[in-house]
Amino acid sequence: MQPPPEQIADRHLDLRLALPAVAAWAGAFAGTGVAPPAWRWLFLVSAVALLAAGWAWRNRRLAVAGILLALVTGIAVAGLRVAGLHLGPVDEWAADAAVVSADLVVTADPRIVSRTTGSQPGAELLVVPVRLERVTGRGRVVHLRTPVLVLVSDRRWADLLPGQRLTATGRLGPARPGQPVAAVLSVRTSPRLHGRPPALQRAAGDLRAGLRASVRGLGAEERGLVPGLVVGDTSAMPSALEEDFRTAGLTHLTAVSGANLVIVVGFVLYVGGWVGVRGRWLPLCGALALIGFVVLARPQPSVLRAAAMGLVGITALATGRRRGSLAALAAAMLGLLLLDPWLARSYGFALSVLATGGLLLIAPGWARWMHRLGVPLPLAQAVAVPASAQVTCAPVVAMLSGQVSLVAVPANLLVAPAVAPATILGVLATLAAAGADPVGRALGWASGFPAWWIVVVAERAAALPAAATTWSSSVLGALGLAAVLLAGVLLARRAARRPAVLAAFGAVVLVGAVVRVVAPGWPPPGWLMVACDVGQGDALVLAAGRAGAVVVDAGPDPRLIDRCLRDLGVERVPLVVLTHLHADHVEGLPGVLRGRSVGEVQIGPYDEPSAELARVSGWTRDAAVPLTRAVAGERGRLGPLSWEVLWPVRIIQGEGSTPNNASLVLLAARAGVRMLLTGDIEPAGQRALLARGTVPVVDVLKVAHHGSAAQDPRLLAAAHPRVALVSAGEGNDYGHPAPATLAGLAESGAVIGRTDRDGSVAVVGDAARLRLVTRGG
Repeated sequence: MQPPPEQIADRHLDLRLALPAVAAWAGAFAGTGVAPPAWRWLFLVSAVALLAAGWAWRNRRLAVAGILLALVTGIAVAGLRVAGLHLGPVDEWAADAAVVSADLVVTADPRIVSRTTGSQPGAELLVVPVRLERVTGRGRVVHLRTPVLVLVSDRRWADLLPGQRLTATGRLGPARPGQPVAAVLSVRTSPRLHGRPPALQRAAGDLRAGLRASVRGLGAEERGLVPGLVVGDTSAMPSALEEDFRTAGLTHLTAVSGANLVIVVGFVLYVGGWVGVRGRWLPLCGALALIGFVVLARPQPSVLRAAAMGLVGITALATGRRRGSLAALAAAMLGLLLLDPWLARSYGFALSVLATGGLLLIAPGWARWMHRLGVPLPLAQAVAVPASAQVTCAPVVAMLSGQVSLVAVPANLLVAPAVAPATILGVLATLAAAGADPVGRALGWASGFPAWWIVVVAERAAALPAAATTWSSSVLGALGLAAVLLAGVLLARRAARRPAVLAAFGAVVLVGAVVRVVAPGWPPPGWLMVACDVGQGDALVLAAGRAGAVVVDAGPDPRLIDRCLRDLGVERVPLVVLTHLHADHVEGLPGVLRGRSVGEVQIGPYDEPSAELARVSGWTRDAAVPLTRAVAGERGRLGPLSWEVLWPVRIIQGEGSTPNNASLVLLAARAGVRMLLTGDIEPAGQRALLARGTVPVVDVLKVAHHGSAAQDPRLLAAAHPRVALVSAGEGNDYGHPAPATLAGLAESGAVIGRTDRDGSVAVVGDAARLRLVTRGG
C-alpha cells in the first residue's frame, strides 16, 4: 500500500537534512585540522564550493546547494574557532617555551594519561583541560579566554573540579595540530586555588565520589565496571578487563552515550507514570533527569550527542509533533558541530552517531527480515540491534584499536539483560550515598550481581580462539573493512532467498572460522610482545592496547623493523627505548620513525659509540621527536603496559664490553605477564644486577646478547622464565645462539623462541594462558 504523502515528505526531509549534516562534519574536520599557514587552501575550497552552490541554487538543485553550503559553514565555523586560538601572544610564547604565571579555570575533569614516568614509584602524568584567563610573561600581562592543557605530575591536581579557579606557574609549549587548545602548559608545582568550584560541580563531584564509595565492597572488576556503566568513569577498571572489553566488543558499555541516557530517562519516565505523573509534567521529569545525568557524567562528546537527541525527542513528546528520528539525529549533529567543531575529530562522537544511525536505519529492516525467515520477533530484534551497531561502528573501532571483534554480537546479546539493572542500581546507589550511606552501599552491593555477569561474559568471550582479528588502523583499512562488511551483508541477503546458496555461504564462513583457529593470521590476537625478525640484532615490540606500542631497540635495518611494525598494525609508538648504542640495536630507528606517530626516544646513560649517538640525535631531531635519557628506578605506564628500568646504576669499565654492560634492562608487565628485557648485558653486568637483588621470577626472558655463551647461569636461575626469546640472525658469524646457552634454557624448562629459526615470535595470552606463537603459526 502506498504510504501517506506526509511520510514520504518526512523521508525526503530526513535525507536532505542528513546529507548536509555529513557535509558539515567533513568541513569541520578539515577546518580544525589545518594550521594557519594552510588556510588559503581551505579558503580556495570554500570559494569553489560557494560558486558551485550558487550554480546549484539557480538550477533548482536545492539539495546539492544545501550540502555545499553546509560544507562551507562547517569549514568557516571551524576556521573561526581555530583562528580564535591563535589570538594574543600565546603562540609566540609557546614557540619560545616561555615560563609564565597563569590564572586558569578548570573546564573538565583531570585525567591520568596513559604513560607515566618518573624516578619515584607511582609518579603519574595528569592532563587538566583549563581556560587561560590571564597570563603574565615576558614583562606583559595579557587578559584573554583561551583553552589550554595543563600537564602535571602532582596528584593534588587530580581532585580539581570543573569551574575551579586557580593560579599556576609553568612553561608553555605548542599544542599538536587538530587539538582544541592554543598551547600546553607544563607545571611542576601545586595549584594555588581561588575560592571553590561552582555548587553544581561540587554536587556532581560528591555524587561521583559517593558512587565509588558505594561499590567499594565489590570485587576489583565489578568495582571498576559499575562507575563506568553509570557515568563513564573507568579510572578503577583493571587493565586486563579493559582489554577483554575491547576484544569482546563491549567497550561501548563504559562510554556514556544514548544507551545510558535511554536507560536512566526511561526508568524515570516509568516511575513517574507509575506514581501518577501525567501530561506535560512527565516529559519535564524526563528532561530534568536528562540534564542531571549530563552534569553527573560530564559533557563528553557522546553524552552531548545523546543529550541533544534526548531533548529533541522530549520536545516532540511534549508538543505532540513527532519528527523522523533520522532528522533528529542529523539536527543534533549539525547543532553540536556548529557549537564545537572539534567534535568532528572525536572517536566517541563518531561511534555514537554511527551506532545511532545503525539502530535507526538498519536494525528495523534486519529484524523484519529475520522474522520473515522464521525467527521470533523478540529474538530477531535482540540480534538486530547489536549486529547493526557493530556493523556501522566496526570501521571506526578498527581505526581506534587495530582489531575487529568476531564475538561482539553474541557477547552483546548475553550482557544485554544485565546492563540496565547494573546501570539503574548504580544510579540509585549514587543518589542514596548522598543522604543514606548504608542504603547506598546496599544498592552498590546489589549492582555487583549484574556487573559480575557482564565481567564473566567479557572474560569468556575474549578468551575464545579467534575472538578478534587484527586489522589496519589506517583510513584505507577502515574503508576496506566497510567495503567488506557491505559486501557481506549484500551477499547474505541474496543467499537467504535460496537455501542452497545460504548453506554454501554458511559453510564458507564456518571453514573460514576453522582455518582462522587452526592457522591464525599475524599477529595473533591477544599478543603481548613480539620479537621481530630483523636479522642479527634486537627489536622488541610491546603491545599497549589503544595507546599503540613500545619499541625496545630497532635492529640493524630500517626496512626490517618497518615491515615488522606494519605487519603488526602499529602506527603509534609513544616510546622507543634504545638499550645501548650499538648499530645492531639502533640503525633501524629511521624505520620506526617512518610514517608513524612517535612520542619519545630514550637512550641510556652511556654515550658510546659516539658516532651512533650522533646518528640517533640527527634522526630524532629531523623527525621532531624528543631524545631523552632513561635512569634506573624510572617507572612508566602506557595503557595496560607498565615497566621499570632496573639497570644500569653504574658504568662497568674493564670487564667485557662497556656499552653492552651499560645496556638498559627493563622489567615490563601486562595482563599479569612479567617480561625481563636484558639488552646485551654481559656477565659482569649480570652479576652486578643480581647483587642488587632486583631480578624477580618472570614469565618471559629476552635472552641477553642474542643468546651468546657469555651468560651468568645465576641470572637464568633467578628469573626462571617460562618463555625465553633469542633474537639472532640466521647463519650469523658469531655463533649466536650458543649451544651451551640453549641447553641451559632447555634444562630450566623454558619454551624457546628463536628469530633465526622461527622468524618473528609473539608472546600471547595472559599469566594463566601463556603461549608462544611463531610467524608460521
